[in-house]
Order: sequence, then structure tokens, then C-alpha cells
Amino acid sequence: MPQRSSQPDRAPGRAPDRPHRVVAVVDENTNPFELGCAIEVFGLRRPETGRDLYDFALCAPEPRTRMRDGFFTLTGVAGLAAADTADTVIVPHRPDVEVPRRPALLDAIRRAHARGARLVSFCTGAFTLAEAGVLDGRRATTHWQWADAFRARFPAVRLEPDVLFVDDGEILTAAGSAAALDLGLHLVRRDHGAEIANTVSRRLVFAAHRDGGQRQFVDRPVPRVPDASLAPLLAWAQEHLDGPLTVADLAARAAVSPATLHRRFRAELGTTPLAWLTGERIALACRLIERGERRLDVVARRSGLGTAAHLRTLMRRETGLTPSAYRRRFGPDADEAGAVSREPAVSRETRRPTETRSETETRSATETRRSTETRRSTDRRFT
Repeated sequence: MPQRSSQPDRAPGRAPDRPHRVVAVVDENTNPFELGCAIEVFGLRRPETGRDLYDFALCAPEPRTRMRDGFFTLTGVAGLAAADTADTVIVPHRPDVEVPRRPALLDAIRRAHARGARLVSFCTGAFTLAEAGVLDGRRATTHWQWADAFRARFPAVRLEPDVLFVDDGEILTAAGSAAALDLGLHLVRRDHGAEIANTVSRRLVFAAHRDGGQRQFVDRPVPRVPDASLAPLLAWAQEHLDGPLTVADLAARAAVSPATLHRRFRAELGTTPLAWLTGERIALACRLIERGERRLDVVARRSGLGTAAHLRTLMRRETGLTPSAYRRRFGPDADEAGAVSREPAVSRETRRPTETRSETETRSATETRRSTETRRSTDRRFT
């Protein structure tokens, strides 16, 4: 199996000309699907992006690793020491969550965390992170089916069981199965910007952006007569984001009531029409900035966000960056050696010199509440 492929977040002490290195750790009974997601997102070259995105490798504690249910055995990968040079470590995920992880594996995760590497888990990989002790006091998620078992075993972790993924700065956790692709694309967006993430998603034939706060699982019966897909409506809306598009306009286009449209969005996308519309507008604003548009009033107008002030508020909320900071990192004149924030919610940049992380989080929560109050008043014009 190919070991290397293809750069962004600069880890402490990393040479500026070396690509961002992602190492996925494989252990006994690892799920092949999530491993495949990691390889698809981080391990394949993407010549259409015009750059190498990541340097990817697999590693394992043993020379031969039996994958889930013995479907196949993985050989020829690097030893566990490969994780010691990674900028991002993807930890193992497996269904036998009650089986303790190898001490050597847990030690490798602790070492990676201590030196500032980014840690990522897919599905039940959150159990691995929690067993290593790096999730205590942090937000995390896992597959909904194992949420109760996780909460009972790791009460010190702030589990969010009904979301697709959680970005808690340098530690990110995804829910079950396909949520691995959502988190993977989120990391590409965080490292390289929305334009590159969209290019990768098109190759994957997967939604470019599903917000991490969307529900993991929508329990509903199969309809006797299948509903028409929302896809034509979504495609039409994406072509008209620069206009005064409202939820009522979407409902009228779909020839349904706003309440019916809301139910269909919840059922098919796990989100609301307004949240989807806002997310699409923010994504468009990011692409405009990446393409070189420097006038914030123009970006706001062309993305349908109205004013530069509203654009700043929503971009900070959704990306953790102001428009100017986003331009410095992902615009056409971005400094290739510039570091990508590892803590978008409470970033190192915004932490005051004398503050502890707890004090910073408290201040950030206060600022978020104020931002929410402003947003509620300004969002009314778009509903």
C-alpha cells in the first residue's frame, strides 16, 4: 500500500519547507472504512489543486495488523515511531471499545500531544484519545451508538453525542463512519481554505461542507412515496446567493410552506434552511477572499451577507478568523510559511499574555454571547 503522498499547519519545530505530515495509526481490529477516508482525504495526490497538500503515512505497533473481523491483514507499514514525526496523528478506531489499547500506542499519543501535534479521531477513536488521558475537560464526540458507554467510562470528557464532529483546537473528533469525511474536509478547509476543500470534495463526490454541529442521525421511516430531493433547490439557491434570498424565497421556489421546507431540511440535511443558507454564504465569501477580492463590502454584497460588519461577525463565528486574518492565510498573497491556527475557538493569537486557557475560554464565551445577540438582530433581515 502506498505510504506517502502529499502541506499547511506548521507544527512546533517543523522545518518551513517540509509538507504537513499526517500519520494514521492502525491497530488490531481497525475499521477499514475510516482508514480509507483518511487515505482518500490526506493520502492521495491532488494535481488539480496545483500543490501537494499533505505528506501521508500509515504506521502500526506490529509488523502485521489484522483488520476488523479478519477481512484482511495489513503489512509493510512503518512502525509506531513514525507517529513521533507527525504534525497530525489520526488514532486507531475499532468496534471493541472495551478492550484496552496497547500501552505503547497510548504513550505515542501522549508524546504527540505533549509536543503540540494535532490529534484526530474518527468514530470510536475517541475512546483511544480518552484512554490516553488527552480528552479530560475537553469537548469530544463519538459514534452515537457508543455514546452512553463512552460517557460512563470517561465522565471527565465533555461528550457531545449528537454532532458530526467537534473541533477543539489541536484535538478533533468525528462521529461514526461518513463523519470521518466531514472532519477530513474540515481539516483541509482549515489548512488550505474553502477553495481547495471544494476541489477535494468534488473529487470525492461528497458535500463540501456539512457543519460539525449537524445531527449525526435522523431517525425517520422510509416514506411510502419518496420525496423529491432538495438537490435542485440547493443548486438553484447556490446560484442566487448574491441576491436578497430568504427562507420564504426557498419555500416559494420549492412550492411548499416554510414549515414544510424546514421539516424537509431537517430530515434530509439535519439542519435548518437558514443555517444552510448562512453556511453557503460564508463559504462563498471565503472563496471570494481566496480569489483576491479585498473589498469587504463587495465580498459581503456578492455573498448575500449584506454588510461588511455582518460578514466579520459571521466569519469569526464560523471560521474562527476575521476576513483580514483569513486573507493573510488563504488569499493569493498568503505567506506559505505562515502557521494555520490550531485553536479556532480560543486561538493562541487571541489569548492574552497573562491569561490561563480557562480565563480565555470564559472571556471567549462572553464575547460569543454578545456576538450571538448581535447576530440575532442582524439575521432577521435574511429570514
